[in-house]
Amino acid sequence: MANAISRRNFLRGGLATAATVAASGVVLPQAVQAAQGDELCTVLDLSKCIGCEACVDSCRETWQDTVPDPVSPMPKPFPPRVPTQDWSKRKDVSDRLTPYNFLYVEHLDFEHKGQDVELHVPRRCMHCVNPPCTNLCPFGAGRVEKNGIVHIDEDVCLGGAKCKQACPWHIPQRQSGVGVYLDIMPSYAGNGVMFKCHRCLPLVKEGKQPQCVQVCPEQVQSIGLRPQMLAQAEALARQKATEDGADPERWRDYVYGLVENGGTNTIYVSPVPFSVVSAAIDQAHAELAPGRGKGQSEAGKQGGKRRKKGFAGRPPMHPVANSMESAENLTTALVLAPLAGLAAGFTKIFGKKPPEQQPPSEQGGQS
Repeated sequence: MANAISRRNFLRGGLATAATVAASGVVLPQAVQAAQGDELCTVLDLSKCIGCEACVDSCRETWQDTVPDPVSPMPKPFPPRVPTQDWSKRKDVSDRLTPYNFLYVEHLDFEHKGQDVELHVPRRCMHCVNPPCTNLCPFGAGRVEKNGIVHIDEDVCLGGAKCKQACPWHIPQRQSGVGVYLDIMPSYAGNGVMFKCHRCLPLVKEGKQPQCVQVCPEQVQSIGLRPQMLAQAEALARQKATEDGADPERWRDYVYGLVENGGTNTIYVSPVPFSVVSAAIDQAHAELAPGRGKGQSEAGKQGGKRRKKGFAGRPPMHPVANSMESAENLTTALVLAPLAGLAAGFTKIFGKKPPEQQPPSEQGGQS
């Protein structure tokens, strides 16, 4: 049908409508950023991690219930090729990233210089200094706080998964059947909400440390202002390089997150070079054939066809160029910034329920 409603036509109409409410106080997304020095940065000393997963358990206990369960029946998106993703009945999955699991630990066994090495790598959002997930979100749902925390505004996100495609590690995960799109046009306006680690933003705003930092029995993570943490990471990496028999001037080989994607606020320091760690992770992922292992089998249920490497909620650890140095991405970000702000205004205005229609729990003004 020539007049059939499409997602593209809907969004065009939504942006036109949102233009009339652009002055509603909606925060425009940040298009191009650079580290200012006052961001909070974490350094993870992987030689200390014993793989106990206390961080994973604490994260789940604290935040899992904040992710809503989907409506039933779940709206069928149009066109039908757009997949729905439902993890609400698989909340126990903890060996990969899901909408209900923001953190997992990659357990590795490999050989380095003739010695058997056991290494445990906590994985979550890298909290990039200049995050493409935020810059390239067409709906204006991405946020970067002054403290460097990158998060997704659940009240604005339509679940389009552009953030996942833009992220070099494909970190955000979709839960269909939840979010503001249900209040607009469920079949055309979106497909849920994207979720990922927000580094315990509500706790950080209260002056507290993230849960994963608080509960770690081995104090694997340190958190502080970015310049101090970068200096700490360099000193630690020089020590690890020396202990590994390498030239301490090669200390950058033992650090991950320092330059990846233009720099992140999650810095890993390893007792072996990250080229070795990356190869071990690739090997571990390759051995998880479809149907084997809890995380991979659950990922298989989500798609059917084999997905691109890293899309199954278990990110790789390869070297990553600064995606926001790409002329295409930079131009897209600059063009999207005002349009995304209008889209955010649209969802904020049209997704709101009148106070008298809200459940009692919503009227209490939850943060």
